Amino acid sequence: MTEQDLHKAYMHWLIQASGMGGRGFVRTLLAVAAPEELYELAASGRLADKTGKNYEKKAKLLEESARGFDVAGEYERLRGRGIAFVSAGEEAYPRRLAAIPDAPCALYYVGKLPQDDRKSIALIGARNCTEYGRAMARQFAAELAAAGVQIVSGMARGVDGIGQQAALEAGGYSLGVLGCGVDICYPPENRQLYERLIEQGGICAEYPPGIEPRALLFPPRNRIISGMCDGVLVVEAKERSGTLITVDMALEQGREVYALPGRVTDALSAGCNRLIRQGAALIGSPQELLREMGVDGAAPARRQERVPEAGGVRGRVMRLLDYQPRPLEELCRQYGETYGTPLTISELCLELLQLCADGYATQVGGLYAQKG
Repeated sequence: MTEQDLHKAYMHWLIQASGMGGRGFVRTLLAVAAPEELYELAASGRLADKTGKNYEKKAKLLEESARGFDVAGEYERLRGRGIAFVSAGEEAYPRRLAAIPDAPCALYYVGKLPQDDRKSIALIGARNCTEYGRAMARQFAAELAAAGVQIVSGMARGVDGIGQQAALEAGGYSLGVLGCGVDICYPPENRQLYERLIEQGGICAEYPPGIEPRALLFPPRNRIISGMCDGVLVVEAKERSGTLITVDMALEQGREVYALPGRVTDALSAGCNRLIRQGAALIGSPQELLREMGVDGAAPARRQERVPEAGGVRGRVMRLLDYQPRPLEELCRQYGETYGTPLTISELCLELLQLCADGYATQVGGLYAQKG
């Protein structure tokens, strides 16, 4: 084992032994001594004497952990599982993340970490997003990724996961930052995305393997999502939303904040609209965001025209749809007003059901919308 690997092995011991809430404790200890020396102090029962009364209980736990702990063996087992480890100060540690206040002392990861010389954007939004939010997450992520921008998010339900999946499908890179160990897929329904991120992008966390997801672990991981990036794009968010925690952290880190505008009557656009009023950059298209980020010579993916049978009834019905779900009666009335030819509710319903079956439209309750 090289000297650098041995240093990592001791860092791994320190982090896993300090527990989930030990971030500040680890930072305090590392200001006193290197992890190798801390291990020796703990193994000999002298660590508590160095930390003072405030950390006496935690120091005692470290002393218990050090007894019989196979530092080199445990680190080799970590690597044998395909889990990589990088500590602050190493060349491989992400440069953008290293510059933020309260940067993680180390990261566990599988796959690849973002490249420092490429632009990165955090794409975040509501878990229970609308069809509009789903479509915008797909479109922005795909075109940004095709232009070479790295997409970072939390692999959560809704906007986060949808955007990351679209980035990978466009042949780009995406990083999932977890609020648990990297060996745990959360949420479990994103298993396919989790596995594809490992193959084509990366998964990282500051928590050691085996740590289960808990509510208290997610807010701290948000600083990593924004810290990895040049800016944050908010697709949809309520007025009071967990998404806005990431925005606050991004602002503290000096990151740019971008937001998609939405209807003033839509609850999931209230957060974005408020951010715009407060000074976030209003973004209307992926190309506009690429210009804002200074990405030159980009060749974003063209969005495929999704109008089937352009000259027929079905194509005309498709052109009436947008990402805001609407009732049959409204669409039927608009069809007659637009094309001058009446269409019965039954005829319209038949065309809409076929559009849904073909993947062009989606049904939300009794409402219909274009599928992004």
